[in-house]
Amino acid sequence: MSLLITRECIACEACVDECPTAAIEEGDPIYVIDPDRCTECVGSFGEPACLAVCPVDCIQPDPDNIESAEELDLKFRNMQKEE
Repeated sequence: MSLLITRECIACEACVDECPTAAIEEGDPIYVIDPDRCTECVGSFGEPACLAVCPVDCIQPDPDNIESAEELDLKFRNMQKEE
């Protein structure tokens, strides 16, 4: 499943540079994660990099975008082919 940013976001931008798939972008008033690009860092890191750097723990699983590890890996590999 992809991740989402909750209203607790303080818009510090810490997560933006950590995202290997450029899934995080500025929203109004908080940052947002594009579920079509979020792979929870499958293929890049052992755990989501954004979670490790978020100072307010405002990133959580998105219940509206449930995906298995295999689906996340396939999404990551398809994005690599597009680049």
